[in-house]
Amino acid sequence: MKFVRLVLLLCVSLCGAVSASAATVLQEFLPAATASDIVPGADGFGAVRDDLAVAPVLKGGQTVAWVFMTSDFVGTTGYSGKPIHTLVAVDKDAKIVGVRLVKHSEPIVLIGIPDAKVKALVAGYAGLDLVAEAKSGGTTHEVDIISGATVTVMVIDDSIVRSGLKVARALGLGGLAPEKANTGPRFEIDPAAAAPSDWTEAEGDGTLRRLSLDVAQVNAAFAGHPDERARERAIAQAPETTFIEMQAALVSAPPIGRALLGTAEEKNLEAWLGEGEHAIALVGRGLYSFKGSGYVRGGIFDRIVLIQDDVSVRFRDRDHRRLGAIALSGAPEFNEMDLFRIPAGLGFDPTKPFRIQLLAQREVGPIEKVFHTFDLGYQLPQKYLRAIAPPAREVAAVADRGEVAAQADLWKRIWDDSKLKIVVLGAMLVVLTGVFFFQTYAVRNAKGFYVFRIIFLTVTLVFLGWYANAQLSVVNLMALFGSFVSGFSWQAFLLDPLTFILWFAVAAALLFWGRGAYCGWLCPFGALQELTNQVARKLRIPQWTLPWGLHERLWPIKYMIFLGLFGASLISVEQAEHLAEIEPFKTAIILKFIRAWPFVAYAAALLVAGLFVERFYCRYLCPLGAALAIPARMRMFDWLKRYHECGNPCQTCAIQCPVQAIHRTGEINPNECINCLHCQVLYQSESVCPVVIKKMKSRAKLAASPGGAPPPQPAAKV
Repeated sequence: MKFVRLVLLLCVSLCGAVSASAATVLQEFLPAATASDIVPGADGFGAVRDDLAVAPVLKGGQTVAWVFMTSDFVGTTGYSGKPIHTLVAVDKDAKIVGVRLVKHSEPIVLIGIPDAKVKALVAGYAGLDLVAEAKSGGTTHEVDIISGATVTVMVIDDSIVRSGLKVARALGLGGLAPEKANTGPRFEIDPAAAAPSDWTEAEGDGTLRRLSLDVAQVNAAFAGHPDERARERAIAQAPETTFIEMQAALVSAPPIGRALLGTAEEKNLEAWLGEGEHAIALVGRGLYSFKGSGYVRGGIFDRIVLIQDDVSVRFRDRDHRRLGAIALSGAPEFNEMDLFRIPAGLGFDPTKPFRIQLLAQREVGPIEKVFHTFDLGYQLPQKYLRAIAPPAREVAAVADRGEVAAQADLWKRIWDDSKLKIVVLGAMLVVLTGVFFFQTYAVRNAKGFYVFRIIFLTVTLVFLGWYANAQLSVVNLMALFGSFVSGFSWQAFLLDPLTFILWFAVAAALLFWGRGAYCGWLCPFGALQELTNQVARKLRIPQWTLPWGLHERLWPIKYMIFLGLFGASLISVEQAEHLAEIEPFKTAIILKFIRAWPFVAYAAALLVAGLFVERFYCRYLCPLGAALAIPARMRMFDWLKRYHECGNPCQTCAIQCPVQAIHRTGEINPNECINCLHCQVLYQSESVCPVVIKKMKSRAKLAASPGGAPPPQPAAKV
């Protein structure tokens, strides 16, 4: 039971969130803020309101904006598991006029990326139009990702936009209406509703909605574009030529699906859609394609987006199916007929109005384009709906679920965007697990196994490290310790999918193989050390083997470093995170050596030491390795085979162990072993292992003698 608890603790190593009550955070930080730093020309702040955690920004005694703290309105936490406190000012037109990053506990920013870089990114949100964000579902701005801080940046963006919309609605800024609890009648789709009999009826009763544009209308739209090239490059066809006629229908409503698709295709649609998912049919004809070619290049249809209130859905190729034919009689011919799936969990409500936004583009240069949007509005006709009684629920509970759902949407979006990385990491874990379970066969060919290990370590370094930034750190464990005091949030843990998966894999590996499964195979910095050492060997750089007595006395250093960091974290997590810079991971892996010279010099010095003493940092300094070694002694299996002769008299494995983890007596120290399996290669070697060589000679001698029999197998240690 204790071990199960330990596994669970390792799995939540990124968690730990503190939630602030309304107004508390703003009242705490506002006295230290300067009004003119937030809103140029402002001369002070008014009192924080009692009913809402906002304060007026004053200029000449007049309110010119409202200031608030994002963490008072949204509970999204960062990579550290703690809120990122950002002070935001929004004016009466619902435009953000000033943003300041006040406080955070993000380790990658504290000890890696310059704080000024993140503050500059945050300040760049000044000018963001929240009214446009509300109408577009948050699609009017691009998120500027800082390499190595993707999770942090996405959390900041989510917090600023969502909290800004909440404040703007609560104050009625820019004409945004306050959010109200839905206490009136609600509706659901009536599967028994009557379907239209033909295309004309479907168009007439609103089952189908149309956007029709001719060349003259599109040319007129671009005529007012500020780019002169867009005005000059008008479409040459006759003005009455159809630019696009696009029609839409919500085919996940059963009556519409049966009428438009036919019985067989409607059943296929039901099988395609999961629980909570919906689908629309789009058909079109004319000069312009609503699909475009973006989905071929990057998996996304770049010319259409579904928008409903703050919800926006961009369709990917996995959510698309071609429609072979329209079953409804009287349907005209269309160039394009397609089905698009709306995934569950996005907040889409099929009973409420939505719109399909079409992006019309015009080329103004070899690689430059300008755009204009047109909307196709859709409202499911009332005949397909039936009223249902609203459930008796607490309004506060509904609000809480809304915040939880919003946080869940953020981590689900991150996981969805990381699918390729997740698949590659999953494949690496499957391959590594297979090697460990079938190690006898995997290491039988020494040269082949060496090549495999070098390739695997290269993938670990390049893909997991430099590309995906999936480098575990002792900082993760310190976040766990902090969570004992403040509580933890699964949302924060799930914000980094690769780290989540790796910690789960580490927890499982501790049960089977100990810490070596990660340290020896999946640690990017460990891979970098070993690969550079292999290059050094090829260049005939001498390798130093430390005397056993000195080697044993250097082992405890990493445990003392870990205990020191642990003690510091009990006093101040922020200070402990600074001290954790003894790990060179941020410099060498996350930031790829693009950093101030003292940090680069330190990381380079460790790598240089590793050219002479293989995995020098892993052996003597790594606090993460020390932290993993402590529970690793609880592993339930011992997979590394040994002969009785190992250690007495044979010292081959002890001498050749890359990290000197084998005692002179033949025992393998599980705290120091990195599971490289080199000793298992030697265990079967017919040219190196004296026990195997002796066995082979005896077998050959007996085979050559009349009536010879195979010699007995050497007894193995248990």
